[in-house]
Amino acid sequence: MRNFIPIPTLSGSALKVIAVISMVSDHCAYYLMEHDTMIYEAMRCFGRIAYPVFAFLMAEGFRHTRNRMRYFLLLLGFAVISEVPWYLLNGADGTHNVMFTLVLGAMALAASEALKKDGILCGAVILSIAFFASWSGVDYEWRGILMIVIFYLLGVSERNSLVFNRLVQLGYTFPLMMYYGIVGTILSCIVIFLYDGTRGFVQGNVAKYGFYAFYPIHLFVIAILA
Repeated sequence: MRNFIPIPTLSGSALKVIAVISMVSDHCAYYLMEHDTMIYEAMRCFGRIAYPVFAFLMAEGFRHTRNRMRYFLLLLGFAVISEVPWYLLNGADGTHNVMFTLVLGAMALAASEALKKDGILCGAVILSIAFFASWSGVDYEWRGILMIVIFYLLGVSERNSLVFNRLVQLGYTFPLMMYYGIVGTILSCIVIFLYDGTRGFVQGNVAKYGFYAFYPIHLFVIAILA
């Protein structure tokens, strides 16, 4: 036991930083670099970490927020703002930015709470929201919604350990993540598994709103460079 080396853990703030760096890498490669090159593929693989981690943090945030309506409106507001640089980058291609995916995910989680006594109706509403995500063209479509819901529903269990709960979460979301690449999926699972449940250094309103604002800001910068 003296030679035992503890596994390092990551706070929620560390997960946010990793996800943001991954997202920037993915978008820079996609919009600014020549495709079908080794560096492009490497950056896109690293970029696949972002959404599963954001989906996980979304579920954790919804679980712990004191005002879920304010949380929903915050996501919606930044989703609307982010649609401007998204349009500059993608044009009228029928797609919408990932913040709208998180908005729909919040709606699905609210439905799971309000209708948890009626499993059939609850499942039908969540699947309807997932269908709408695909129909409306939001980023990550129905898979993005189901990831959020699974992370939320399987996140807490008094009968099982935290490690077991995390493995169950990752086991059920793994097939959804794998659609976007096996390397990114494995990296995402490692990052999420190391989450220790602490908030970390990103605290206060300035840091919180700055984190959300970074998404449209970085899209604007990339649009200018592109």
